[in-house]
Amino acid sequence: MDISAHRHAGTPARLFLQFAAAAALLAGCGGGGDAGTSPFGTGASGASTSSFAAGAISGFGSVIVNGVRFDDSTAKVSDDDGGAADSSALKLGMRVEIQGGAVSDDGTGPRAMAKEIRFGSELVGPVSAVDATAKSLVVLGQTVLVVDTTVIDDRLVGGFAAITVGSILEVHGTRDAATGAITATRIEPTAAAAGFKLRGIVANLDSTAKTFTIGAALVSYAGANPVPANLANGLMVRVRVQAAPVGAALVATRIDVAAPRVDDANEAEIEGSITAFTSSASFSVNGIPVDASNATFPEGTTGVVLGAQVEVHGTSSNGVVMASRVDVENHAQRHDEGFELHGAITAIDTAAKTFVLRGVTVSYGATAVDFRKGTEAQLAVGVRLEVRGTLSADGTMLQAMRISFGD
Repeated sequence: MDISAHRHAGTPARLFLQFAAAAALLAGCGGGGDAGTSPFGTGASGASTSSFAAGAISGFGSVIVNGVRFDDSTAKVSDDDGGAADSSALKLGMRVEIQGGAVSDDGTGPRAMAKEIRFGSELVGPVSAVDATAKSLVVLGQTVLVVDTTVIDDRLVGGFAAITVGSILEVHGTRDAATGAITATRIEPTAAAAGFKLRGIVANLDSTAKTFTIGAALVSYAGANPVPANLANGLMVRVRVQAAPVGAALVATRIDVAAPRVDDANEAEIEGSITAFTSSASFSVNGIPVDASNATFPEGTTGVVLGAQVEVHGTSSNGVVMASRVDVENHAQRHDEGFELHGAITAIDTAAKTFVLRGVTVSYGATAVDFRKGTEAQLAVGVRLEVRGTLSADGTMLQAMRISFGD
């Protein structure tokens, strides 16, 4: 089952119904009957149907990941330390893992009930360098690339231009294992009261000196507690570090294994960068192992290389995604997909031609907007909308391309 082929083929209802039928064959081969009365329930056979998604939040209404609207109203939400959080902590551009129910399509797009949502960032720390020409930063020794799909929190007024050396930022994104750089999906300011952190792959481990590297950063773990018993090169870890380095080294206070938790599901989709590569049949995406030995590759396998951006569709079991399809993505495709919001207007400034929807500021004045089922004059607090668009030039708001009344 391919829970986001619509992003490539443009026919969501048909493809998702085909996907649902395929899932039914997988989950219900022991019995017949209809699929039950609830679109998120179980089939007549009683076999549980489930989904797993990993990717960046591309919209709200409820939480949209990889083109699927996950209803988060009853979901357990937690951060990467396992701490409980409210769904209001979820922001556009954050990368999440979602355990959900079956994906269905009622004609308005693919939907599922989210059971659990986990989120976490790649970096929290001070900016040590800014390259305005390359539009890149250095945070805790890691190069961060800011692109036109990077969501920048509107507290950074002016976007990238507001970031200076010494700014303390939280960065969500994907790491290119080939270059070591992190392409940011979201950047926000933070006071970092809980300390600085970085996530990445251990390299150059020296168990005598008790040091290793993550990207260009040297980490000393002599005083860290806890330290994973299986600490080794290639392990994905999350490292808490004290504010002041000692010499050239970041000083770790604790190290935790940060490998993603992959829930068993008969519908799975993950998107991100290939972080480990054996062959086109065996690789990892953001640390998630993928068995693509039985997958189709619509764009071929040439682009399936270390660091490539891909979407993988299939099923998941025992921590591995068994791919049925692998799509290679380029940046232009991700930009064109844009962002999507559903909900009621909570504030509006008709002079500036902006309104707030699901906590995101939306501009409807910079370019021609396709209004559907209503007009600009009908925009008001409380009016429910569906908004599709791309980020503004500074990345701090959504530039509406289409506004549909009723969501």
